[in-house]
Amino acid sequence: MSGFPQTSTSATSLLLADNSSSPGAVVQHSIASKYSLTPSPKAWGLPIDIHTREPDDALHNPDPLRDRRVDKGGHIFTARGLGNLGCLFIIAAGFLTLFAGYPIFSHFTQHKQTTQGAFNLGGTNASGQVPLMSGNFALIDEDTPKDAYTKASYETGEEWELVFSDEFNTDGRSFYAGDDPFWEAVDFHYWGTNDLEWYDPGQITTGGGSLLIKLEQANPDNNHNLAYKNKFCFTGGLIETAVTLPGSNTVGGLWPAVWAMGNLGRAGYGGSLDGMWPYTYDSCDVGTLPNQTFPGTSTPVAAIQNGDPQYDNVLSFLPGQRLSACTCPGESHPGPMRKNGTYVGRSAPEIDILEAIVDPDGGKVSLSAQWGPYNAGYNWKNNTDNLIIYDTTSTVLNQYKGGVYQQTTSGLALANQNCYELNTKCFAIYGFEYKPGFDDAYITWINDGKKSWTLRAPGMAGDTLTQINARPVSQEPMYIIANLGISNNFGVLDPALTFPTTMRIDYIRVYQPKDALNVGCDPEDFPTADYIQTYEDVYTNPNITTWKEAKQPWPKNSLQNGGTC
Repeated sequence: MSGFPQTSTSATSLLLADNSSSPGAVVQHSIASKYSLTPSPKAWGLPIDIHTREPDDALHNPDPLRDRRVDKGGHIFTARGLGNLGCLFIIAAGFLTLFAGYPIFSHFTQHKQTTQGAFNLGGTNASGQVPLMSGNFALIDEDTPKDAYTKASYETGEEWELVFSDEFNTDGRSFYAGDDPFWEAVDFHYWGTNDLEWYDPGQITTGGGSLLIKLEQANPDNNHNLAYKNKFCFTGGLIETAVTLPGSNTVGGLWPAVWAMGNLGRAGYGGSLDGMWPYTYDSCDVGTLPNQTFPGTSTPVAAIQNGDPQYDNVLSFLPGQRLSACTCPGESHPGPMRKNGTYVGRSAPEIDILEAIVDPDGGKVSLSAQWGPYNAGYNWKNNTDNLIIYDTTSTVLNQYKGGVYQQTTSGLALANQNCYELNTKCFAIYGFEYKPGFDDAYITWINDGKKSWTLRAPGMAGDTLTQINARPVSQEPMYIIANLGISNNFGVLDPALTFPTTMRIDYIRVYQPKDALNVGCDPEDFPTADYIQTYEDVYTNPNITTWKEAKQPWPKNSLQNGGTC
């Protein structure tokens, strides 16, 4: 019951005087007739006292203490809630898979090419450029026949795995610096062997499914030829190449070659080779010293007798092994260092697949390796245990054993007389298979697809006369070179030579044992990349012909200071 008295709105009126009509006239008006008034709240029939409780008060005035029992009666794990969370989870998982999972999966599953220490694999070459031309630049050429993906070892018969190949099937390839990821043609005079040609990148290309290296006569101020060198390296295994030799098997004077060199030396860059080639040595003794003699003496005697007859029988003119096992700690050396604090001896060895010559018996190939330091009289231990010639009718031990600048082990083999440019132009298979190191190490040379001869590592054992220790079969990462030169250093120049002349290479392939895969120019146990980068000018400027010209100090050798550093 309301506390206000009940009244009727129809009875509510006020009288106002209106004098607008005439003076003295009084007109009465009702407020209700002039204004629209709502009914009085007292007439609503509902209690309006704030203290009066109504049934719906709880909706408008919640009480946490009162309502907590009701609020706790439910839970968040409803079907709708779970559906919302599940949808959010699926969306989040999709984003994680797209932006995190896929990149991680791709990283661990893709076939990733590395620089291999050569600054070029994976699409860039030694100059750091990416080739503009499209092509097939994988380590294994996609044109390589599937049946060539494995090959039996010539020595053990085990199945070996293809690790590199170039079939040269794309015509018109360019090998100027920056044009190819694996190979680079050079542009200089190869003065080291008194060559008469200039190496010119314009003289090499591909055509008819082969690499073409051309030599032609030109103005003496603009002579042409080219050395072709690879930026891929391998350590151990088998390298094979199919070659059509230039010219004729009856006309001499050309010097075609395919060979491999340790990555710490650059063919034609004299500064990089000074004190590095043809060494392959890892001992600290007189073999690391200039001329293979102790300082201030003429000993051992074998180093000054029975050597090169052209140089008063002196054995060696080598300047000493620049990066030897005698190098003092703290001197510039690519490493690695042994636990006893001494360095591993490093160098730039050479193993030749072939160097072709012509003599009265026809076309022949020298299958050789170069060594330093030297045996007395350049006589290695070529007994029947260490020297194997498989066909004495086609291969003989080369009478040339070396001189003051190198010791050589060479087999002279009769080449396939048809596989010359001016004959049937067939391809003959040449190569060498080798196992690096000492003891059971070896090199086996291949001529016309068959074993020609083998040198076993004990043949290069220590020599008491020159007081040197064993020289290992190259343990350095090796890169590949192909070149066509002309020089009086390697045979007499025949006036009947005709130009232009071309050496053709059908393919180059490298195989390795499946349990001893080792490709790359910067392996952990024989690193090269940091050292090459430190002395980049020596490896890129052919006009630096000696280490001294590079204005670099020769690393200190402990034997040159009384055995101490």
